Amino acid sequence: MIANSAYLQLLRVFEFAYDGSRIPLPLGSQRLLALLALNPRGVHRGAAAEQLWPDCTPSRAAANLRSALCRGRRIRSVTVIDSSGHRLRLSPAVDVDLHALRAAAQQHSSRQRPLPADCDPLVGELDQELLPGWPDEWLSLERQHWDQARLHALESIAQQLQETGAYLLALQAAMTAIDIDPIRESAHRIVIEIHSAEGNTACALKHYQSYRELLRQELETLPSPHMTRLVEELSSA
Repeated sequence: MIANSAYLQLLRVFEFAYDGSRIPLPLGSQRLLALLALNPRGVHRGAAAEQLWPDCTPSRAAANLRSALCRGRRIRSVTVIDSSGHRLRLSPAVDVDLHALRAAAQQHSSRQRPLPADCDPLVGELDQELLPGWPDEWLSLERQHWDQARLHALESIAQQLQETGAYLLALQAAMTAIDIDPIRESAHRIVIEIHSAEGNTACALKHYQSYRELLRQELETLPSPHMTRLVEELSSA
């Protein structure tokens, strides 16, 4: 939360704050602000009403949108929603936690930003889900985008930490990625590489066997040839 500004939190829980104070909003306004925050270019009024209230008639959805706008357009002394014709946008005066962390995730994925001295807070932030518990269908694709961004960042962080010999922190970052997507092979492969770098061949083989069993049970498939060759090299070393 940032003092002396409007701040919208979408990760872990929804929260709107101004000047350091949390401000409660009705659910309709919360959902509208979230939709606009996830669509920086703006959303047509009709599309916003249809996405937010898909089970309502067009007239009822439009009425719900007007109510959400009335309560969320301006909060305290700040304009939160800008409108131009039939298009709605979140005001640039509102800082959004997802935007800042997504930019950081992209920079860490491409190694454009150096790792902080203490990576625990960063890994903890990347472990946060996008509006967990919200059932809205329009959030599904946005959650997938966020998950991919944070998975790539966590894997890059784990690899960089491994390269510096910070094996425990590297494992924590890789295991956080696995918690997000247990099926994703690249994160499991990094864990095996970290164990191998530490000289813990047995741990590496055990992790591979657990992952192979998971794939067999969930998807009736096997790890990739790339991963299998990696483990075979460990076994023959």
